[in-house]
Amino acid sequence: MSNKQEKANAYWKENLKYLCILLSIWFAVSYGAGILFKEALDTIQIGGFKLGFWFAQQGSIYVFVILIFVYVRLMNKLDKKYGYDE
Repeated sequence: MSNKQEKANAYWKENLKYLCILLSIWFAVSYGAGILFKEALDTIQIGGFKLGFWFAQQGSIYVFVILIFVYVRLMNKLDKKYGYDE
């Protein structure tokens, strides 16, 4: 296997690792906080709304947008690391 192919495989493997971690975080926030732990979180209120409701309606969207920016930052670092930056 050529060095170029090994570099591409390592890049892809690290990219998949980032994707799995970030999607797991999003799943935990959206499904976990919005559905599984809703009853426990509803005992806490933010701005008059129960926290479980807030996560189900808005929190998971905010977390998803933040994760997009985190992913862009991680991919820029990854591109530089493997020499794929422009």
